Amino acid sequence: MFGVEGDLQATGADDTFAPWKFSNPWFSTVRGRVGFALNNIMFYGTGGLAFGELRGETFGLSESHTNVGWTAGAGAEFGFAQNWSAKIEYLYVDLADSHFTVTGTSNGYRFGTVRAGVNYHFHAF
Repeated sequence: MFGVEGDLQATGADDTFAPWKFSNPWFSTVRGRVGFALNNIMFYGTGGLAFGELRGETFGLSESHTNVGWTAGAGAEFGFAQNWSAKIEYLYVDLADSHFTVTGTSNGYRFGTVRAGVNYHFHAF
């Protein structure tokens, strides 16, 4: 089985180093999924494009960048009713480094996340 999936998430991720604060207010992914099904459970691998906002702040000044990176992960999806499924997945996201003028340094975000969700599947025919 194969498919494409996209998502958008808000985050509260931030790091503070001395007078500098770096944060990641949101990120999004567009990914391909390839898997195999056993009865009503599908196991899959996923990977693709990740992008999100990186923000640097110091002494009342702030600067934002939208960075593009990559993501990869794996998950399982369980069909529990017609057109409905529940899933759990792990994603690793790498939003590449950006140089921040206001802080004079580079920073990026690399993180792993575990997500659970419920999906409704639309069928074209």
